[in-house]
Amino acid sequence: MSGRVWSGRAAGACLAALLLGTSCSAPPQRDSAAAAVEQLLERRADAVLDRDEEAYEATGDPDGEEFDNLGQVPLGAWEYRLVDLDRTPAGATATADLAYRIDGYDRAPVTVRRTLELVRQGGRWSVAAERPGSGAGRQLWEQGEVTAVRGRHSLVLGVGQDKARLARYAERADRAVPAVRGAWGHALPGRLVVLVPRSTGDMAALLGASASAYQGIAAVTTGEAGGTGRAPADRIIVNPESYDVLGDFGKQVVLTHEATHVATRAHTSAATPLWLSEGFADWVGYRGSGRGARQTAPELTRAVRAGQVPQGLPDDEAFGFEGDAGLLARAYESGWLACRMIAERRGEDALRDFYRAVGAHPRRAGAVEGALRDVLGLTPEEFTEQWRAYARGQLG
Repeated sequence: MSGRVWSGRAAGACLAALLLGTSCSAPPQRDSAAAAVEQLLERRADAVLDRDEEAYEATGDPDGEEFDNLGQVPLGAWEYRLVDLDRTPAGATATADLAYRIDGYDRAPVTVRRTLELVRQGGRWSVAAERPGSGAGRQLWEQGEVTAVRGRHSLVLGVGQDKARLARYAERADRAVPAVRGAWGHALPGRLVVLVPRSTGDMAALLGASASAYQGIAAVTTGEAGGTGRAPADRIIVNPESYDVLGDFGKQVVLTHEATHVATRAHTSAATPLWLSEGFADWVGYRGSGRGARQTAPELTRAVRAGQVPQGLPDDEAFGFEGDAGLLARAYESGWLACRMIAERRGEDALRDFYRAVGAHPRRAGAVEGALRDVLGLTPEEFTEQWRAYARGQLG
């Protein structure tokens, strides 16, 4: 097992970086300083993979805190690619792409941008500090020592959590996988990786966002949409402050919902509206629960009973996390009710076919209309009217 500095010669590595929205710019001119820094980063990567603390500290970071934090993370790859080197009177600032892979879980390395402050003493370069690159989120190991719990279908990585608590996440994630398989009709592309940070603020930091953006949000799933099949990994990131206030049923629904996003990723694209992707994930989460429509969609029920039946399904903007909580709940419930209606009236196969047909369209315009016509034999106007009537009948 060996880490190395990877270069722009690897076209596949560039593609992975582009898929994840990071830069794949040309490497700097290979002067003696750049060559020395590349060798430094190679030694640093090797030390992380080999769990060689002495070798790691020899590259810089003498307290070794992040090295220790990674101790339980099963790494299969850890590689740096030097992107830019900015010399300063005191040393240099390096911009690098870090590609790491969790062994047995990730299909390919995940690439994140890193900034490293370097100093040169006695003719040798060393790392004075390493942090997220501009616009990049933090990594879990930067927030504290990572504790790992393996489930049958999952790996749960937590900071500030004891093993017993993380084991309960793993149990629910393991239950989610067969539930999703039964509803989606296909196995998940890999085992689930669940990240459990210490707080809402830490969750937001992993996503490169402010804490206010995720208040009240129990979990999110990150990954590449678009159906390329090359996505290296998905991460379910839990907000423990919101998740922990849920009951056992709600906690299971959340993880099943997020696992559905992992399963459907290859068939979810820019053409897929959020009412469908979120509504389908909720449909899977509640499938087989025996809960009625009013119990599952309380906010939409209140609106319908007040004579405020929505004119149509919500647009993507209605799913913004920083908006009104009631409107957000009604958006999710509306999408769930639409998927429930299709499954109930046309069958679950039709719902799955509809989802895939929308995602296969090359663009958003015409995607839902085409799938409605080809799979359900309906116009958008007919579908909307049926959904509104269904809402009145189920919730009124």
